[in-house]
Amino acid sequence: MKYELVVVGALETNCYLVYCEETRACAVIDPGADPERIIAAVADLELKPAVVLNTHGHVDHIGANSDIVRKYGVPLGIHGADTEMLQVSDYIELSLLLGAKNSPPPDRLLAEGEEIVFGRTSLRVIHTPGHTRGSVAFVHGGLLFSGDTLFCGGVGRTDLPGGSWKDLDRSIRERILTLPEETVVLPGHGPRTTVGQERSSNPILT
Repeated sequence: MKYELVVVGALETNCYLVYCEETRACAVIDPGADPERIIAAVADLELKPAVVLNTHGHVDHIGANSDIVRKYGVPLGIHGADTEMLQVSDYIELSLLLGAKNSPPPDRLLAEGEEIVFGRTSLRVIHTPGHTRGSVAFVHGGLLFSGDTLFCGGVGRTDLPGGSWKDLDRSIRERILTLPEETVVLPGHGPRTTVGQERSSNPILT
């Protein structure tokens, strides 16, 4: 498995194109804005999108769902607890800033432990509530796509609707920091990090 990072939108959301090297089948994680940039990256890498996945329902992570799903005719997956967040009209000012569109309804509701297969590879779903009730991360081998749950030197905010510090802290400590320390953490914003680095030096967790 390989991945390509495309930073999109005014909030610099990390959209990931995760793909099978053999078949070029691709999962598009968090197409939050700038669909034309995502589509260009897919073309440059000669990828074949198979699924769109949202780590959570905030508008800066779902704002280009509609364009990407329509362009490639692929299913959309999000955790059931965040489905009500797919209507960007609830965030008018931010939606206008990002050029976000209402998302189509999900084709699959992601569940803890589910394997999402594309090509000859897959991602496993880890439910990580706290930033939102339906936040998830995706893991394969030594890679973890953490959404806005865990950042390099920080954690996701919990002061928005559906946020819970208690749940976030538990998710990070019990679901993420228990992974091997060499696991590369690829967050929803900012630079990559590792589980070991966050265990030892994240000021919010130490």
